[in-house]
Amino acid sequence: MDTLVSLRVFREIADAGSFVAAAERLSMSAPMASKHMAHLERELGVRLLNRSSRKVSLTEAGALYYEQCRNALETLELAAVAVGTGVEAPRGTLKVTAPVWFANPRIVHVMADYRRKHPEVVLDLRFTNRKVDLAAEGYDLALRVTRDPSPQLIVRRICGIRFYLVAAPSYLTAGTPAAISDLSAYQGIVPNYLNTDAFEFEGPKGKVRIRLDAAMKSDDSTFSYHAVRAGVGIGFLPGWLVEDDLKSGALVQILPQYRQLPYELYASYISRKYLTSKVRSFIDFLAVSLGNGSL
Repeated sequence: MDTLVSLRVFREIADAGSFVAAAERLSMSAPMASKHMAHLERELGVRLLNRSSRKVSLTEAGALYYEQCRNALETLELAAVAVGTGVEAPRGTLKVTAPVWFANPRIVHVMADYRRKHPEVVLDLRFTNRKVDLAAEGYDLALRVTRDPSPQLIVRRICGIRFYLVAAPSYLTAGTPAAISDLSAYQGIVPNYLNTDAFEFEGPKGKVRIRLDAAMKSDDSTFSYHAVRAGVGIGFLPGWLVEDDLKSGALVQILPQYRQLPYELYASYISRKYLTSKVRSFIDFLAVSLGNGSL
Protein backbone atom coordinates (compact mmCIF):
# COMPACT_ATOMS: atom_id res chain seq x y z
CA MET A 1 0.00 0.00 0.00
CA ASP A 2 1.02 3.62 -0.49
CA THR A 3 2.57 4.65 2.85
CA LEU A 4 2.11 8.36 2.08
CA VAL A 5 -1.64 7.78 1.72
CA SER A 6 -1.55 5.78 4.96
CA LEU A 7 0.05 8.77 6.70
CA ARG A 8 -2.72 11.03 5.44
CA VAL A 9 -5.33 8.54 6.63
CA PHE A 10 -3.72 8.47 10.08
CA ARG A 11 -3.69 12.27 10.26
CA GLU A 12 -7.35 12.46 9.33
CA ILE A 13 -8.37 9.80 11.85
CA ALA A 14 -6.42 11.58 14.60
CA ASP A 15 -8.02 14.93 13.71
CA ALA A 16 -11.56 13.58 13.32
CA GLY A 17 -11.47 10.85 15.99
CA SER A 18 -13.29 8.58 13.60
CA PHE A 19 -12.50 6.16 10.78
CA VAL A 20 -15.76 7.01 9.03
CA ALA A 21 -15.22 10.78 9.14
CA ALA A 22 -11.62 10.39 7.97
CA ALA A 23 -12.69 8.15 5.11
CA GLU A 24 -15.32 10.66 4.02
CA ARG A 25 -12.78 13.48 3.98
CA LEU A 26 -10.43 11.39 1.84
CA SER A 27 -13.19 10.03 -0.42
CA MET A 28 -12.48 6.40 0.42
CA SER A 29 -14.36 3.65 2.24
CA ALA A 30 -14.03 3.08 5.97
CA PRO A 31 -12.68 -0.47 5.38
CA MET A 32 -9.97 0.98 3.11
CA ALA A 33 -9.04 3.53 5.81
CA SER A 34 -8.79 0.64 8.27
CA LYS A 35 -6.47 -1.22 5.87
CA HIS A 36 -4.21 1.81 5.61
CA MET A 37 -4.00 2.06 9.40
CA ALA A 38 -3.18 -1.64 9.69
CA HIS A 39 -0.47 -1.16 7.04
CA LEU A 40 1.06 1.80 8.90
CA GLU A 41 1.02 0.09 12.29
CA ARG A 42 2.55 -3.01 10.74
CA GLU A 43 5.33 -0.97 9.13
CA LEU A 44 6.10 0.81 12.41
CA GLY A 45 5.65 -2.19 14.66
CA VAL A 46 3.56 -0.19 17.19
CA ARG A 47 -0.11 0.41 17.86
CA LEU A 48 -1.03 4.01 17.06
CA LEU A 49 -4.73 4.00 17.88
CA ASN A 50 -6.96 2.79 20.68
CA ARG A 51 -10.15 1.52 19.07
CA SER A 52 -13.52 0.99 20.72
CA SER A 53 -17.07 0.70 19.45
CA ARG A 54 -17.71 4.38 20.23
CA LYS A 55 -14.50 6.29 19.62
CA VAL A 56 -10.91 6.22 18.44
CA SER A 57 -8.06 7.80 20.40
CA LEU A 58 -4.29 8.02 20.08
CA THR A 59 -2.02 5.74 22.04
CA GLU A 60 1.02 7.32 23.68
CA ALA A 61 3.14 6.24 20.70
CA GLY A 62 0.40 7.48 18.38
CA ALA A 63 0.42 10.94 19.96
CA LEU A 64 4.16 11.23 19.49
CA TYR A 65 3.98 9.95 15.93
CA TYR A 66 1.06 12.22 15.07
CA GLU A 67 3.06 15.40 15.64
CA GLN A 68 5.91 14.16 13.44
CA CYS A 69 3.48 12.87 10.82
CA ARG A 70 1.56 16.14 10.71
CA ASN A 71 4.74 18.21 10.36
CA ALA A 72 6.08 15.90 7.64
CA LEU A 73 2.87 16.08 5.61
CA GLU A 74 2.66 19.84 5.98
CA THR A 75 6.29 20.18 4.84
CA LEU A 76 5.50 18.08 1.77
CA GLU A 77 2.45 20.24 1.06
CA LEU A 78 4.54 23.39 1.32
CA ALA A 79 7.09 21.86 -1.04
CA ALA A 80 4.30 21.16 -3.51
CA VAL A 81 3.31 24.81 -3.40
CA ALA A 82 6.94 25.87 -3.93
CA VAL A 83 7.26 23.89 -7.16
CA GLY A 84 3.86 24.96 -8.41
CA THR A 85 2.17 21.57 -8.33
CA GLY A 86 -0.66 22.81 -6.14
CA VAL A 87 -1.79 21.67 -2.73
CA GLU A 88 -4.99 20.83 -0.93
CA ALA A 89 -7.08 23.64 0.51
CA PRO A 90 -6.24 24.71 4.09
CA ARG A 91 -7.34 21.95 6.43
CA GLY A 92 -6.88 20.42 9.86
CA THR A 93 -6.94 21.90 13.34
CA LEU A 94 -5.47 25.39 13.80
CA LYS A 95 -4.57 26.05 17.43
CA VAL A 96 -4.44 29.76 18.21
CA THR A 97 -3.78 31.67 21.43
CA ALA A 98 -5.26 35.16 21.76
CA PRO A 99 -5.96 37.76 24.48
CA VAL A 100 -9.08 37.34 26.59
CA TRP A 101 -10.73 40.41 25.05
CA PHE A 102 -10.76 38.69 21.67
CA ALA A 103 -13.83 36.79 22.87
CA ASN A 104 -16.20 39.42 21.50
CA PRO A 105 -18.78 39.65 18.68
CA ARG A 106 -16.42 41.41 16.26
CA ILE A 107 -13.92 38.55 16.33
CA VAL A 108 -16.68 35.91 16.32
CA HIS A 109 -17.94 37.32 13.01
CA VAL A 110 -14.43 37.30 11.55
CA MET A 111 -13.92 33.68 12.62
CA ALA A 112 -17.30 32.72 11.16
CA ASP A 113 -16.35 34.34 7.84
CA TYR A 114 -13.04 32.48 7.83
CA ARG A 115 -14.82 29.18 8.47
CA ARG A 116 -17.18 29.80 5.58
CA LYS A 117 -14.21 30.36 3.31
CA HIS A 118 -12.14 27.46 4.69
CA PRO A 119 -14.61 24.89 6.07
CA GLU A 120 -11.97 22.16 6.43
CA VAL A 121 -10.07 24.14 9.08
CA VAL A 122 -11.13 23.55 12.69
CA LEU A 123 -10.29 26.63 14.77
CA ASP A 124 -9.09 25.80 18.29
CA LEU A 125 -9.02 29.21 20.00
CA ARG A 126 -7.58 29.55 23.52
CA PHE A 127 -8.09 32.91 25.23
CA THR A 128 -5.51 33.90 27.82
CA ASN A 129 -3.56 37.03 28.67
CA ARG A 130 -0.36 35.15 29.48
CA LYS A 131 2.27 34.65 26.80
CA VAL A 132 2.27 30.94 26.05
CA ASP A 133 5.26 29.01 24.74
CA LEU A 134 4.07 28.19 21.22
CA ALA A 135 6.43 25.27 20.66
CA ALA A 136 6.13 23.70 24.11
CA GLU A 137 2.34 23.95 24.22
CA GLY A 138 1.65 22.96 20.62
CA TYR A 139 0.24 26.22 19.26
CA ASP A 140 0.34 27.06 15.56
CA LEU A 141 -0.07 30.78 16.05
CA ALA A 142 -0.33 33.56 18.62
CA LEU A 143 -2.32 36.78 18.28
CA ARG A 144 -0.66 39.32 20.54
CA VAL A 145 -1.35 42.98 21.27
CA THR A 146 1.84 44.83 22.09
CA ARG A 147 4.19 47.61 21.10
CA ASP A 148 7.17 45.32 21.54
CA PRO A 149 6.81 41.98 19.71
CA SER A 150 9.03 39.11 20.80
CA PRO A 151 12.31 38.93 18.84
CA GLN A 152 12.20 35.14 19.16
CA LEU A 153 9.11 34.93 16.97
CA ILE A 154 8.31 35.81 13.39
CA VAL A 155 5.55 38.40 13.39
CA ARG A 156 3.22 40.07 10.93
CA ARG A 157 1.38 43.24 11.85
CA ILE A 158 -2.39 42.93 11.43
CA CYS A 159 -3.75 46.27 12.66
CA GLY A 160 -3.67 48.86 15.40
CA ILE A 161 -5.95 48.58 18.41
CA ARG A 162 -6.93 51.66 20.40
CA PHE A 163 -7.61 51.70 24.11
CA TYR A 164 -9.69 54.35 25.88
CA LEU A 165 -9.96 55.78 29.36
CA VAL A 166 -13.62 55.28 30.28
CA ALA A 167 -15.89 55.39 33.31
CA ALA A 168 -19.55 54.87 34.16
CA PRO A 169 -21.65 57.99 34.76
CA SER A 170 -22.39 56.64 38.25
CA TYR A 171 -18.70 56.96 39.09
CA LEU A 172 -18.49 60.55 37.83
CA THR A 173 -21.04 62.12 40.17
CA ALA A 174 -18.44 64.73 41.21
CA GLY A 175 -17.81 65.62 37.58
CA THR A 176 -15.76 64.37 34.63
CA PRO A 177 -11.97 65.01 34.76
CA ALA A 178 -11.12 67.86 32.39
CA ALA A 179 -7.32 67.71 32.69
CA ILE A 180 -4.68 65.14 33.57
CA SER A 181 -4.14 66.82 36.94
CA ASP A 182 -7.79 66.11 37.80
CA LEU A 183 -7.15 62.35 37.73
CA SER A 184 -5.50 62.46 41.16
CA ALA A 185 -8.99 62.64 42.66
CA TYR A 186 -10.07 59.41 40.95
CA GLN A 187 -9.12 55.75 41.04
CA GLY A 188 -9.04 53.14 38.33
CA ILE A 189 -9.17 49.46 37.50
CA VAL A 190 -5.51 49.02 36.58
CA PRO A 191 -5.03 46.46 33.78
CA ASN A 192 -2.00 44.44 34.80
CA TYR A 193 -2.59 42.27 31.72
CA LEU A 194 -0.83 45.06 29.77
CA ASN A 195 2.24 44.87 32.05
CA THR A 196 2.26 48.64 32.54
CA ASP A 197 0.98 51.16 35.04
CA ALA A 198 1.24 54.10 32.64
CA PHE A 199 -0.66 54.81 29.44
CA GLU A 200 0.75 56.90 26.59
CA PHE A 201 -1.43 59.53 24.92
CA GLU A 202 -0.88 62.21 22.29
CA GLY A 203 -2.12 65.53 23.68
CA PRO A 204 -2.32 69.10 22.44
CA LYS A 205 1.30 69.64 23.50
CA GLY A 206 2.74 66.24 22.57
CA LYS A 207 3.04 62.86 24.24
CA VAL A 208 2.02 62.40 27.86
CA ARG A 209 1.99 59.42 30.23
CA ILE A 210 -1.09 58.95 32.38
CA ARG A 211 -1.16 56.88 35.56
CA LEU A 212 -4.14 55.85 37.69
CA ASP A 213 -4.14 55.10 41.40
CA ALA A 214 -5.58 51.61 41.70
CA ALA A 215 -9.01 50.96 43.16
CA MET A 216 -8.67 47.43 41.83
CA LYS A 217 -6.29 45.44 39.62
CA SER A 218 -7.20 42.70 37.18
CA ASP A 219 -5.46 40.48 34.63
CA ASP A 220 -8.76 39.98 32.78
CA SER A 221 -10.09 42.69 30.48
CA THR A 222 -13.64 41.32 30.63
CA PHE A 223 -13.66 41.59 34.43
CA SER A 224 -12.23 45.11 34.17
CA TYR A 225 -14.98 46.04 31.71
CA HIS A 226 -17.75 44.89 34.06
CA ALA A 227 -16.05 46.56 37.04
CA VAL A 228 -15.98 49.86 35.14
CA ARG A 229 -19.65 49.43 34.18
CA ALA A 230 -20.41 48.83 37.88
CA GLY A 231 -18.84 52.17 38.79
CA VAL A 232 -15.72 50.89 40.55
CA GLY A 233 -13.42 53.35 38.78
CA ILE A 234 -11.86 54.49 35.52
CA GLY A 235 -10.78 51.75 33.12
CA PHE A 236 -8.27 51.55 30.27
CA LEU A 237 -10.03 49.25 27.81
CA PRO A 238 -9.86 48.25 24.14
CA GLY A 239 -12.23 50.02 21.81
CA TRP A 240 -14.01 46.89 20.65
CA LEU A 241 -15.20 46.26 24.22
CA VAL A 242 -16.49 49.76 24.90
CA GLU A 243 -17.44 51.34 21.56
CA ASP A 244 -21.15 50.44 21.89
CA ASP A 245 -21.25 51.71 25.49
CA LEU A 246 -19.65 55.00 24.45
CA LYS A 247 -22.30 55.44 21.74
CA SER A 248 -25.16 54.66 24.12
CA GLY A 249 -23.82 56.73 27.01
CA ALA A 250 -23.43 53.73 29.33
CA LEU A 251 -19.76 54.72 29.54
CA VAL A 252 -18.08 58.11 29.19
CA GLN A 253 -14.70 58.70 27.58
CA ILE A 254 -12.25 60.42 29.92
CA LEU A 255 -9.99 63.17 28.51
CA PRO A 256 -11.11 62.75 24.88
CA GLN A 257 -8.74 65.58 23.88
CA TYR A 258 -5.89 63.12 24.42
CA ARG A 259 -5.47 60.60 21.61
CA GLN A 260 -4.26 57.21 22.83
CA LEU A 261 -1.30 55.82 20.91
CA PRO A 262 -2.50 52.48 19.51
CA TYR A 263 -1.13 49.11 20.40
CA GLU A 264 -0.42 46.78 17.52
CA LEU A 265 -2.01 43.39 16.85
CA TYR A 266 0.57 40.91 15.57
CA ALA A 267 0.24 37.37 14.29
CA SER A 268 3.25 35.54 15.73
CA TYR A 269 4.63 32.14 14.86
CA ILE A 270 7.81 30.17 15.38
CA SER A 271 9.31 29.59 11.97
CA ARG A 272 8.55 30.19 8.32
CA LYS A 273 9.40 26.54 7.82
CA TYR A 274 6.10 25.59 9.45
CA LEU A 275 3.95 28.29 7.85
CA THR A 276 1.39 25.80 6.59
CA SER A 277 -1.50 26.63 4.29
CA LYS A 278 -3.93 26.80 7.20
CA VAL A 279 -1.69 29.25 9.12
CA ARG A 280 -0.95 31.36 6.05
CA SER A 281 -4.63 31.52 5.04
CA PHE A 282 -5.65 32.54 8.57
CA ILE A 283 -3.07 35.33 8.80
CA ASP A 284 -3.94 36.61 5.33
CA PHE A 285 -7.64 36.57 6.19
CA LEU A 286 -7.10 38.54 9.42
CA ALA A 287 -4.95 41.08 7.63
CA VAL A 288 -7.74 41.73 5.12
CA SER A 289 -10.62 41.61 7.64
CA LEU A 290 -9.02 43.64 10.43
CA GLY A 291 -6.20 45.50 8.75
CA ASN A 292 -8.14 48.49 7.43
CA GLY A 293 -7.16 50.92 10.16
CA SER A 294 -7.17 50.71 13.95
CA LEU A 295 -9.91 49.02 15.92
